[in-house]
Parts: sequence; C-alpha cells; structure tokens
Amino acid sequence: MQAYLNDRFLPLDEASISPMDRGYLFGDGIYEVIRVIEGETFKAQEHLARMDQGLQALEINLDQNKRQKIEEVSRQLLEMNRHQEGEATIYVQVTRGTAIPRTHVFPEQSVEPTLFITTSPFTPHKDLHQKGVNVITVADVRWKRCNLKTTQLLPNTLAREQAKKTGANSAMLIRDGVVTESPNANIFAVKNEVLYTFPASHYILNGVTRQVVIEIANDLDIPLIPDPVREEEIFSFDEFFFTGTTTDIQPITMVNGKPIGNGQPGPVVRKVQEAYNELLYKKTVHH
Repeated sequence: MQAYLNDRFLPLDEASISPMDRGYLFGDGIYEVIRVIEGETFKAQEHLARMDQGLQALEINLDQNKRQKIEEVSRQLLEMNRHQEGEATIYVQVTRGTAIPRTHVFPEQSVEPTLFITTSPFTPHKDLHQKGVNVITVADVRWKRCNLKTTQLLPNTLAREQAKKTGANSAMLIRDGVVTESPNANIFAVKNEVLYTFPASHYILNGVTRQVVIEIANDLDIPLIPDPVREEEIFSFDEFFFTGTTTDIQPITMVNGKPIGNGQPGPVVRKVQEAYNELLYKKTVHH
C-alpha cells in the first residue's frame, strides 16, 4: 500500500513522522475522509472546502502549491493502490508540523505543516442500512468547537468503545439535555413525516452527507426543522437515522434497548436512502 507524506510517495509501512509533530503531541491537525465510487470521488470539493475552513480556524498555513496537489495526489494513490474499482476512501490529514521545543503556544518560527494522504478499500455497511442499528445515549463531553474536523478524537473514541462494550453499534451523544450527533455521524429524527436535526453550529460537525440529506429533503418536499431533539422526547419520535461519509444513511431502530417507533426502519429514511444512493451511485437503486 502506497501513501503520500510531505511530498513523497512511499510504502505506508515506511511512512513516519517526528515524535515532535504537533499532530502527535496535541492533536493539532485537521482531517477529511472522501468517498470514492469506481474511481470517482463523491463531493470531494465540499470536503476539501471544509478542510480549508478548519485549517484557517486553526491558523495552519498549508502552502497553496501543496494544497492544489491534494486532488492529483489522491488520484495517483487510487491508481497506485489499485483502488479505482469498487469502493474506496481517501484520507487526508494536515497537522501544524514538527516544532521544538514542545510548547502549548504555536511555534514562534514558521514550521512546515505535515501533509499525509492515503487510500483504502471500502465496503458499505449494507446490512445495517437495511435492518438498522441499536445505540446507547452517552454524555457529549467533547470541546465546543465540534464544527472543526480535528484529529483530537479521544471523546469520540471513548463513546464508541462504551457502546461496543454494551453490545450497541454506536452512541447518541447528549449535551445539555438534547441530542447532538454520534461520535462519527450526524443524526436526523422524524416525527409525523417532518425531519429534525441539530442546527449547524459549533456543537456539531456540519457533515457533507448531512448537507446532501438537507438538499434531498428539499427536493422531496419533506419538511425539515433545524431544532434539536430533547433527551426525554426521543421515544416520541417515529424514526432516527445517522448520516456520514462512510455511514451513508443508517436507520437507528433501538435506543438504550428500547425500540424507536415499531423497531424497524421507517418510510422517511427509506425515501432518503433511495435518493442518496441515486446520487452516490449515479443510478436508480430500488430497495
């Protein structure tokens, strides 16, 4: 498997960074994951635009020549790794770079950001798309800049691990009594055929797939209200579903061991799934 690290293509198992890299020491970096179908990227420009916004917010100055190379390098890696057929993902990560001494403030001297890109084969979770997933509620203890897709994902990892230990597929994060998102996906709820989702803010990542679903809802004349769901109201809703680059549209059928609605994926999520798959695979998909 080939990777790209700081202007070099090299075998992934030979890629290495300095232990003084601020991404390693502080989680001081931004990343993106881009979906690839038969060699064609899906919403790559939207992902890279969000990456640019994150880099700007963190004041990481990636050289524009390197920035412009990301798409071409990604295409080359897909070819080198033979990931042009079937499905794959592109992982792009930029950290502030290596700086000595280790200090909590930004380096006084300009340092070169670390750019890392790799590709991987991907298999969609089609069984979960069909039958749905069970989740648990977990306190959302992340920082208040969740709109930035940073590499500091320890709270997300702990939430997923807590879910795994209970036999659940994932977690529904709760902050100040309301549902925000999952550790790695956005959440939509349905009540009386109306969609609800936490509004775009610093408390959630404004997912690329989330934005696609909002466009789908508009196209299908499904009303959408950007309001969060209160924790005590969860079981009064008819449907819930996750959205994400590698999650796709994934129904949530159980929360804390109790069914949502009748415990089966509902009609609204099925409509959204079908419309999303048409966009993703550029053809009509029947369920």
